[in-house]
Amino acid sequence: MAYSYDDQNIFAKILRGEIPNKTVAESDHTLAFADLYPQAPVHVLVIPKGPYVCFDHFAAEASDAEIVDFHRVAAQVCAQVSPGNGGDGFRTISNAGDDGVQEVPHYHMHILGGRHLGRMLAKA
Repeated sequence: MAYSYDDQNIFAKILRGEIPNKTVAESDHTLAFADLYPQAPVHVLVIPKGPYVCFDHFAAEASDAEIVDFHRVAAQVCAQVSPGNGGDGFRTISNAGDDGVQEVPHYHMHILGGRHLGRMLAKA
């Protein structure tokens, strides 16, 4: 599937330094920052610095270095709320497209924790 990346989306503007953010972690290929509208005590967004629309676009077209780097940075964020570090767990979410309720057309992973998060999906 061909993807069209909109370089005017809010995450692209954050990556260009046009919009400030509260950086949690950063590497050559990845930026992690606090969500402006947190849904849990810990709510961090992890984004690749490359122009990828959603998970399958990223997984199919990103370089091996970008993919590894993204997951290593995500692991650093998860470690803050993981059971192995005294936390009680976390949830990762990645939305894609209209049915997935993706609000920003730049691949991103939500990492949430710091409280019991309830069931993942409500029955329709």
